[in-house]
Amino acid sequence: MKESTKIQKNKKYSEYPRDCTFTLEDWNVLSKYWFPIARSEEVTDKPLAIKLLDVNLVTYRTKNKIVVARDLCVHRGVPLSMGWVDGEEIVCPYHGFRYATDGKCTAIPAHPDAKISPRLCMKVYPVVERFGLVWTSITGEINNLPSFSAWDDTSFQQIVCPSFDIKGSSGRQVEGFLDVAHFAWVHTDSFADRNNTIVPRYQVDTMEYGLHVEYISSVSNYPKAFQHRNPEGFEWLRVFDVYPPFTATLKVYFPNGGELWIMNAVSPISARETRLFAPIARNFDKESPIEDVYAFNLQIFMEDREMVENQKPEDLPLDLQMEAHINADKTSIAYRKLLKQIGLGDLYTS
Repeated sequence: MKESTKIQKNKKYSEYPRDCTFTLEDWNVLSKYWFPIARSEEVTDKPLAIKLLDVNLVTYRTKNKIVVARDLCVHRGVPLSMGWVDGEEIVCPYHGFRYATDGKCTAIPAHPDAKISPRLCMKVYPVVERFGLVWTSITGEINNLPSFSAWDDTSFQQIVCPSFDIKGSSGRQVEGFLDVAHFAWVHTDSFADRNNTIVPRYQVDTMEYGLHVEYISSVSNYPKAFQHRNPEGFEWLRVFDVYPPFTATLKVYFPNGGELWIMNAVSPISARETRLFAPIARNFDKESPIEDVYAFNLQIFMEDREMVENQKPEDLPLDLQMEAHINADKTSIAYRKLLKQIGLGDLYTS
């Protein structure tokens, strides 16, 4: 299926979920943005149950499109993810109600000749397939999909790593991805050096889409087994771009013109549950096994997860007086200010 390029708004009102872990104010802000919910290869003609912002959703693929809908049959409340796809319709397993891709109920087997009320419809959400991921939004009001041009560049190899779950807040996870001071302490087993702790000065620029950061240091990005490939005195450029609320990209510039592009695309399942998606593109080592890429990134994700799942408070404080800061935290401070500017709560956000 070709990637969709048109972002649509969901004109149907979506109510605040019962037992929601987000405050009403934060949920109303976050519901306007787009988030990844699955890898493209996971979305098939078998309905897949997922959760976003505490809303239970179902996604599936027909011959003509991908559908994201509320995981609920309005007749007797059975999850549609328990059903199946037949042609362009999803079938509820309880009484056989059928729903078209636009959400309209098309058949009630118990009363085949009855006129179907327009109230009998499943709630559908806007959807776009991009960067090897399926994205959706509760309202679709704000287009925050990131720029990631290497994904369409034939000189790059495109890889979608398996998703990774974290029992922690999305804000904390994204801030960790942007943090350049933790390399020497958290990632010493994967790529960094405990003896190389200094963070050189760098600049954070505010952009129309979010934040742009260019960071130069001597910290190599090669895995430990390949550190011998790092030329003596080489300066590593890392370029971060932040697309609020919870997506960021990183471009790492390797020796001999090598480029590694990483997307940190976060799906806030709930206030304390995060699913990380990581599309990657590289223009070097394209013949090496993809399994090695999976393994290296999994190692890094696991190293970071241990920190995120143990931070207190669990949520990300947007009041800058609540935690101490150092010069190396310039990106973190700018990110927190950005989240506050888009309307998230003064004290915390997930």
